[in-house]
Amino acid sequence: MANSQRKILVTSALPYANGPIHLGHMLEYIQTDIWSRFQKLRGHECHYICADDAHGTPIMLKAQQMGIAPEEMIAQVQKEHEKDFADFNIQFDNFHSTHSEENRELASEIYLKLRDAGYIKTKTISQLYDPEKSMFLPDRFVKGTCPKCKSEDQYGDNCDNCGATYSTTDLINPYSAVSGATPVMKDSEHFFFDLPAFSDMLKEWINSGSLQQEMANKLSEWFEQGLQQWDISRDSPYFGFEIPDAPGKFFYVWLDAPIGYMGSFKNLCNKRDDLNFDDFWSKDSTAEVYHFIGKDIVYFHSLFWPAMLEGAGLRKPTSVYAHGYVTVNGAKMSKSKGTFIKARTYLDNLDPEYLRYYYAAKLSSKIDDLDLNLEDFAQRVNSDLVGKLVNLASRTAGFISKRFDGKLANIADKSLSESFIAKQETIANLYETREFGKAMREIMALADVANAYVADAAPWQLIKDEAKQEEAHQVCSNALNLFRILVTYLKPVLPKLAADVEAFLQMELTWNNLDVDLAGHEIAKFKALMQRIEMKSIEAIIEASTENLQVTPIKAPKVEDVQTELEKEPLAAEISFDDFAKIDLRIALISKAEHIEKANKLLRLELDLGGETKQVFAGIKSAYAPEDLVGKHTVMVANLAPRKMKFGESEGMVLAAGPGGKDIWILEPHAGAKPGMRVM
Repeated sequence: MANSQRKILVTSALPYANGPIHLGHMLEYIQTDIWSRFQKLRGHECHYICADDAHGTPIMLKAQQMGIAPEEMIAQVQKEHEKDFADFNIQFDNFHSTHSEENRELASEIYLKLRDAGYIKTKTISQLYDPEKSMFLPDRFVKGTCPKCKSEDQYGDNCDNCGATYSTTDLINPYSAVSGATPVMKDSEHFFFDLPAFSDMLKEWINSGSLQQEMANKLSEWFEQGLQQWDISRDSPYFGFEIPDAPGKFFYVWLDAPIGYMGSFKNLCNKRDDLNFDDFWSKDSTAEVYHFIGKDIVYFHSLFWPAMLEGAGLRKPTSVYAHGYVTVNGAKMSKSKGTFIKARTYLDNLDPEYLRYYYAAKLSSKIDDLDLNLEDFAQRVNSDLVGKLVNLASRTAGFISKRFDGKLANIADKSLSESFIAKQETIANLYETREFGKAMREIMALADVANAYVADAAPWQLIKDEAKQEEAHQVCSNALNLFRILVTYLKPVLPKLAADVEAFLQMELTWNNLDVDLAGHEIAKFKALMQRIEMKSIEAIIEASTENLQVTPIKAPKVEDVQTELEKEPLAAEISFDDFAKIDLRIALISKAEHIEKANKLLRLELDLGGETKQVFAGIKSAYAPEDLVGKHTVMVANLAPRKMKFGESEGMVLAAGPGGKDIWILEPHAGAKPGMRVM
């Protein structure tokens, strides 16, 4: 059961309104959505809000290129964004825009509070100016030759070729990326937020536990260099909000963007009588506020934003959670170079729940980058969701409908379901702490147990014996109950599957009814819940993204059939110690072993690595009967690349020795060995 109800406001970073959503973006929205859905599933009051970030020079210039007003362009983009999010089952309680009256009022109000408290300073600065377009140029709109490596056509703040960072004025032969004109230096008065005035408060807040330790460590470096005043103004022409009492001056996009969280929530409060804005944002608020962001915008969210809130007399976030970048097949994604898969391209070819699960399976509370390996993605989804989860229902539901009038039995032995329910607090804690990958491993370990139970009981055999009908009824009912518990645990990750399962089971899946008694409960006829990913769908995505995604589809290596006789080979060439050190040897429990039809030498093994299960085909049939292996510990190479074989995919290798025939012995570690333990 959940503890006392919490009041939670959660946000994702605002997507910029000048282009489509891609799979790199989707990591954050999926992560936040899972966390938000989990809180709601536990019975807490949780509001997930977001908005399009709709201001700034890039949007103004792109709208000019399109020949339309910025307002028209951002309205079009917002519709596309909202459709992509909805189709990925992202459940916002409100999605708004920073170009809104709520945001204009809040930005002006916060600015005036900061100004009146003495936190806004003015000074004259010199900037590059485009004489043809009559506009000051942001760094990214100035190009030229890198002063370090002399590469041409580099941006005004850093070089893509050598990685050097520099001042825009250091560029050789600079030119405006807007008009091509040679920029000139021009003076202008700007408004600055006095960030250094909040140094002591920020040091304390950063080390209060509100940030991940990696973030806190990184931000500490800024204090060593000394905090600088922050330029919060831009000159006309600029698409944004005009600064009060300062004609021709506009708020820099990064001032009103985070205030957009508040603007979107204000908009939600205006729509609902049961929500009060001050309950969440006032200085004495007891509600919780969480921001999920990418690691590239930590500086804005963990220094400028809390300092602005403090200076304006408002509450600071409870926590800011950063995540890493997404790579695809090991290649860095770059929006500026167009190397991304659009969310819509994915949605045109595959079920969004596949990606939701894959991201969840790889996410942790750390700020590590996440690689979307497309082959691993297909294999993981097919193995876990189709092979383990959905298969549990598809193997048993038909018997309930055909033989037992669609009604579940009164299960005599509830020990298995009780052991599943006993995991609820462990799984809940992993969701709460954003250790989604560990949560998925816990859930899939339970799925392995459930499948082993069904395989051992073999209801398809029991059903053939008139004397064992009740036993078959018990097994199938128990299996569906275990399936229900698993899908409830996965509901934050797989909301569409959960909805389909609710229709099938004819009941709502909630955290509070995990232990409900389903004796006599009637279920609907089972329908296929999820299809395997075919590589042709992956290939279609890559083909559709070819102009954007510079990745070559990975083809599985050709592997000789392991049933062929192995010829005696001379010793292989020497390898270095570094090569040897890459081999990951792990203790594994043989949880299942079985014969393979038409295989002369192979046994199929399921190896438990302490929460993760791998399938291995081992050429040890001449020496071992399957029943002799179950329950034994052995040693396996855990990081061997999967191999596609005649009978399926082998995900590792067990270590064995001997001359052959009956004289083959698998390595058996000492009695104290535990699955997953590394062999040094």
